[in-house]
Amino acid sequence: MKPLLFTLAALASLGAAAQAPLLSYPITRKVDTVTDYHGQKIADPYRWLEDDRSEETKQWVAAQNKVTFSYLDQIPYRKQWMKRLEELNNYAKYSSPFRNNEYYYFYKNNGLQNQSVLYRQKGLNGVPETVLDPNTFSADGTTGLATFTLSKDGNYAVVGKSVGGSDWRSFHVMDMRTLQYLPDSLAWVKVSGASWQGNGFYYSRYPKPEAGKELSTKNENHQVWFHLVGTPQEKDVLIYEDKANPQRFHTAFTTEDERYVLLNISDRGKAKAGNSLMYFDSRSDDHSFKPLIREITDDSYSFITEHNGRFLLATNNGAKNYRIVSVDPANPDPANWQTVVPETSEAITGVSTAGGKLFVTYLKDVTSRVYVFSPDGKKEREIRLPGLGTVGGFGGKEEDTEVFFTFTSMTYPSTIFKYDIASDKSTLFRKPELPFNPEDFVTEQVFVTSKDGTRVPMFIVYKKGTKRDGSAPALMYGYGGFNVASNPSFSATRIGWLEQGGVYALVNMRGGSEYGEKWHEAGMRDKKQNVFDDFIAAGEYLVNKQYTNKGKLAITGGSNGGTLVGAVMNQRPDLFRVAVPQVGVMDMLRFQKFTIGWNWVAEYGSSDNAADFKNLLSYSPLHNLKPGVNYPATLITTADHDDRVVPAHSFKYAATLQALHKGPNPTLIRVDVNSGHGASNLKKALETTADMYSFIFYNMKLNPKFADGGKGGKPKTF
Repeated sequence: MKPLLFTLAALASLGAAAQAPLLSYPITRKVDTVTDYHGQKIADPYRWLEDDRSEETKQWVAAQNKVTFSYLDQIPYRKQWMKRLEELNNYAKYSSPFRNNEYYYFYKNNGLQNQSVLYRQKGLNGVPETVLDPNTFSADGTTGLATFTLSKDGNYAVVGKSVGGSDWRSFHVMDMRTLQYLPDSLAWVKVSGASWQGNGFYYSRYPKPEAGKELSTKNENHQVWFHLVGTPQEKDVLIYEDKANPQRFHTAFTTEDERYVLLNISDRGKAKAGNSLMYFDSRSDDHSFKPLIREITDDSYSFITEHNGRFLLATNNGAKNYRIVSVDPANPDPANWQTVVPETSEAITGVSTAGGKLFVTYLKDVTSRVYVFSPDGKKEREIRLPGLGTVGGFGGKEEDTEVFFTFTSMTYPSTIFKYDIASDKSTLFRKPELPFNPEDFVTEQVFVTSKDGTRVPMFIVYKKGTKRDGSAPALMYGYGGFNVASNPSFSATRIGWLEQGGVYALVNMRGGSEYGEKWHEAGMRDKKQNVFDDFIAAGEYLVNKQYTNKGKLAITGGSNGGTLVGAVMNQRPDLFRVAVPQVGVMDMLRFQKFTIGWNWVAEYGSSDNAADFKNLLSYSPLHNLKPGVNYPATLITTADHDDRVVPAHSFKYAATLQALHKGPNPTLIRVDVNSGHGASNLKKALETTADMYSFIFYNMKLNPKFADGGKGGKPKTF
């Protein structure tokens, strides 16, 4: 049965719109699918939409997109907003350089290139030459460079490509002496880097999935293989697999000197948040893996480096804010560990090595602090940063005398610095030349009191001179999960919102790593409601402090942040005017059935468990939509190549929302093509943001003004 499509309803006057819905949506067929969860029967009438490759689902997507893009097309300033976002992003962007023997490698985007180009040059003052231009990988620029890993001698590189934003990778080998591809081609690579040892490398892959279900079938039996340059994939050597535990990740990597091979194993499908580590010494005759961390528990262990025959690990074992320990691989029992860098009141968020030093990054109220330690744990100095913001980098080789780092904040564009290790001196290496002045905007950090009294940080950004009288539109963003911090960083695209008088708020809810593992644990599994309470409290703060009002408050978030948006608009539809859930996990009862969704069980729990089921059902965005509610104007976004959070989540959520929603607010779904969990190229990213900004302003009855004097036409009332 084909879904029926109705034409876009004519826009009526404000008075008429209050009595009749603005839009007619495709009719979505219902089925009598019911699942019994621990004695409770849950209907799933749109389960057929989980088959994203069926003809009926394709017709449904086409019908939904027709309604959505017809709606977006009639917004008078949509094209101008896209034009402005292109202008704001049209400046050269560089990555920090990284050295391999005589060459320095770096990425550069001239401004509006869909993909950044990889260059190299001899020395820091050499003439750059193009190594790889991913813009040539496909006609539409949607195939990206996902992996580039050089061999120790620099003669070869693994080149990983992603088609249409998919998490699947194809690996290829390039001869760096000629910059030509060799015949090597590896398929079905996922959740994998490439780690060299001599003229070969370790990588991880899954068995070939069933044809036609490559983007939705559950991924199981993650295997580690070794590939020798110049041989077909069929000749690769299987290094490790565990068929008895098919929902484990296995990744192998080598130490800098390539002597030791380590194996990282995680089992989040069994609700274990941590990992185990194994290793072997390639100089010995025995290449079987030996346990370093034997059991998988909720404790995490990250290998840092080998020093004097001992392994340095960063761990939250006995230290919620992490510490660095030294482990003797021959006697790895925890009783023999030595603490090198102890836990402090501030969480360790990163450790890198270069020049015989440890560079340890801490978070203090969501801003970075970096200290230099010797490998035996002596704190030598703090690295001076340009201000309060976010820092990344400092990685290098044992013999390096200098490293590079990037600093950014909400109003400080990503800027690259060179740090001389011996002299403790940082110098500006590369600063972007912007087509706008970031100093026109200001950032505040405030602390919001959540429902249970917890103090929650929030960054608020706006244009200088913006009035605090409740009249400004505000856009809130949050993530709140998976031990991931929402660090302050710069976005040229965000400038497009701010220069129109918009307020932007970044909320640092529980569930992230802003204050270490305790902060994470306070927002996961049966404590997930804390995340939603934090976000709702932040929205109320913005209204009560007159940054905005309820009629001009919009919310957005992606992936786990899409779950957040769906949950809070269900719980407080009165607080938000517009909601944009992006690639969200919306069906909390079935997420573990698809691709690597089982990997999230450690974070969320699973409906297979009775206690978890009750908690998941309490906030699942799909299952908490109620009939007759006037939900915020909603623009759901997803993509056809999202094989991380499969688009079925958004499909079923959109169908349910359209069926139950009551009122004039539009409830639309925008399905991108040849894109994945993130935009597959710059153009698609800007198009999505332009549509989001246009949709928000249009539903707030606001009329943006652009620098060229154009106002985009008078917004129509509805």
